[in-house]
Amino acid sequence: MIQMLVATLMWALVASLLIFRRKRADRSITHAALTIAVAMTLNVDAIYTATDPLLGGTNTATLVADALLMTGLFFLGRGVMKTGEYRPRLVRAAVGVPVLAISLLAIIVTFLFIEHGTTTTQFMSDLGAQPATAAYSIINFAYCGLIIATMMLLAARRYRHSPGIQRLPTGLLTLGSAFGVALCLAVIVMDIAHVTGQLDLMHALQPTYGPLSLLTFLFLCAGFAAQPAVRRAQHYLRGKRTAALAAQLEPLWNRAKNVRPGLSQADLHATNAEDHEGRLHREIVEIRDAMIDPRVTFDTSRTECTLLEHAESHLLGRDRAAAPRTQKEEDTS
Repeated sequence: MIQMLVATLMWALVASLLIFRRKRADRSITHAALTIAVAMTLNVDAIYTATDPLLGGTNTATLVADALLMTGLFFLGRGVMKTGEYRPRLVRAAVGVPVLAISLLAIIVTFLFIEHGTTTTQFMSDLGAQPATAAYSIINFAYCGLIIATMMLLAARRYRHSPGIQRLPTGLLTLGSAFGVALCLAVIVMDIAHVTGQLDLMHALQPTYGPLSLLTFLFLCAGFAAQPAVRRAQHYLRGKRTAALAAQLEPLWNRAKNVRPGLSQADLHATNAEDHEGRLHREIVEIRDAMIDPRVTFDTSRTECTLLEHAESHLLGRDRAAAPRTQKEEDTS
């Protein structure tokens, strides 16, 4: 049941990213979500029991699913790293290709030493007493824990430096990553307990696996889905704010054009009613031109000057509540 819920969450995330990120140049997050969704789908009992016999019926589907999960997390970690300028050497190393390659090679080699048995949906419960199986799982979850811990570090740092509503996605990612790290640590402890015969400890930790898995993917999916939603909301609110400022400046702009005709009167196509940013920019330029032109008399009140300054700050992105993300952030979120 947990596997089905997690797989459903991942495919919902893939669908949302394909809809909201279809014009993005960098698709690292989308590719990562798709890879992880396939991995989680293979872990659904009904699909696993139908797939593994096609691969020989020796639980090879477990290796395929785990390799896909590790690869998906690799792309996910790199995608998160690209969203900011904070990229210390340890972070770059953690999400580097060499670490992924070594980890994949390690699980493949250890998998070869496992007495696989026949298809089972309880792979670790049935085979976890073997040292090779424990090593296989520990390597797998150690790598996953490393990537998720890196994501948690990056997300927490961005949360501290993000204003207002932009904290929502990073906050969700931080929570999801924290649950993910706890999940990986719990699994590693269970693996060690199983192979060393500490079954009471293993059974005590087993009930945490399902809730931690669900919470991890729930918050991570929510965080990644919230990024484009927040971005769209910000652009919408910025557009409304821009249109409102343009309308408020229009009387002052008309006065400026009366005393000093500008490009807007010489070229009827200089402004577009649908291009609120361009219109506001033209208004500000022509008002400022009238204010500094010594050949004309153009007086403004303190209220009008304050409004003009607010409009300029808005266009320059200093209005943080309505400022859009940078293009780099848009391409990687």
